[in-house]
Amino acid sequence: MSMLTPPGMGGKYRITGDKFPRMRRPRNRRRTILAVVASLVALGMAGWGTLQLIDVFGGGGGGKKTTAAGRGQGCPKAATPSAPVRNAALPKPAKIKVNVYNATKRGGLAKETADELKKRGFTVGKVGNAPPEYDKKVKGTGILLGAPKAVSGVLPVLGTQLKGAVQKADGRKGTDVDLILGNGFKSLTTKKDADKALAALARPAPAPSVKC
Repeated sequence: MSMLTPPGMGGKYRITGDKFPRMRRPRNRRRTILAVVASLVALGMAGWGTLQLIDVFGGGGGGKKTTAAGRGQGCPKAATPSAPVRNAALPKPAKIKVNVYNATKRGGLAKETADELKKRGFTVGKVGNAPPEYDKKVKGTGILLGAPKAVSGVLPVLGTQLKGAVQKADGRKGTDVDLILGNGFKSLTTKKDADKALAALARPAPAPSVKC
């Protein structure tokens, strides 16, 4: 046995000449497998991230469609404006009975206004001076008075005939309404403009657009 041979090592490990056995640790197969799996996972994640970036900056597949997160689930299309349709809740002028009262110092103003309203299709009731609580106390163009239920239909229709008139509800139970002319009154709105205002009032509001 050579003097270079380690104790206890003989046979095929006997050292002769100038060759020495390689003393290396056995390979850890489990560690090698884990390293390969980790590499594959990293490559997969990198590829998925690249596809996401392409989808975002490319407009979601050439602009044909977007992802659910980009446009929202069930996002509705903008509604198309419909043709003007008269609101059934608004009464026609012939169904509105108007009492015309003059709260100014000018004589004959109530009758002139009542005659014009009659020409425009309204039904005229009482005509005369305003009651004491309003006589000479209305600074604006006028006041429209009616029952609470008249605020949503009757008064707006009558209001198209006198721009700037204040609409108020009182405790009456009847269906007639009052038009009290104030100091700022000069004349009714022109029939052309009143008709336009009435048509706009009867037209349903367009559906709001939805942005996705």
